[in-house]
Amino acid sequence: MGHRVRKAVFPVGGLGTRFLPATKVMPKEMLTVVDKPLIQYAVEEAAAAGCEHFVFVTARGKGALEDHFDAAPDLERQLEEKHKDEALDAVRKYLPKTGQISYVRQTNPLGLGHAVWCARHIVGNEPFAVLLPDDLILADIPCLKQMADVYETVGGHLVASEDVPRAHTQRYGILDVETDDGKLAKAKGLVEKPKPEDAPSTLSIIGRYILDPVVFTPLDKGVRGAGNEIQLTDAMAVTMSMVPFHGLRFVGKRFDCGDKVGFVEANVAFALKRPDMEAQVRAALKTLLA
Repeated sequence: MGHRVRKAVFPVGGLGTRFLPATKVMPKEMLTVVDKPLIQYAVEEAAAAGCEHFVFVTARGKGALEDHFDAAPDLERQLEEKHKDEALDAVRKYLPKTGQISYVRQTNPLGLGHAVWCARHIVGNEPFAVLLPDDLILADIPCLKQMADVYETVGGHLVASEDVPRAHTQRYGILDVETDDGKLAKAKGLVEKPKPEDAPSTLSIIGRYILDPVVFTPLDKGVRGAGNEIQLTDAMAVTMSMVPFHGLRFVGKRFDCGDKVGFVEANVAFALKRPDMEAQVRAALKTLLA
């Protein structure tokens, strides 16, 4: 069907108030899990899915994030002189090529839908991915790659989904499911943060989307939804009659790094996945928990 996803949008304009004082001068997307900032995990995931153009929707105070995706000549020269090849590789290998990154400023924080809308001119009229760096996913096949492979056959809007406890439906966008084969669910509706008794299912949307550009049509109208913000889920719901809508149960474990406990948990889980650290971290945890 030729639905190749080439562009990825990263809404990184948020304040990160839950992590103050850490985020007073540092963007929350630069918080590190083991030794990499959250935003780098997201960019690497998008690249693994075949994306070639990375669009950051930023705001004031995000300079460190922009610098992270730039060359660092002084640092690189020092590492070269000291023959620290591994360290040099660590600061170079993740960098997209010149011209592959665009920055758009979201001057007013009017919600996720508004952030995505800010990228419309760069995205143009083609399907695109949206990745929320707060959702970090530990998976053998990167989550967005799993989605991109499925997207080629389904098109439309595709979201990453996972079942949540019914008591937690109020935290998520929840799919109103039409058919479900256990992996891919076709949705006929979408409800933002429903009360447990009103939730049409327990299948939630997490921070990975592949969207048809038709989603920009309602976003153009700037209608405010929940929390007086321009909601991406509203725009997706409105365009459901125009394009198919599916939720993919990805294989992997999601960590909510916008939450302090989730963030600590992610650090432990990713450290335990590292051959160079696993044994020591395991031993350290045993000692701490004893």
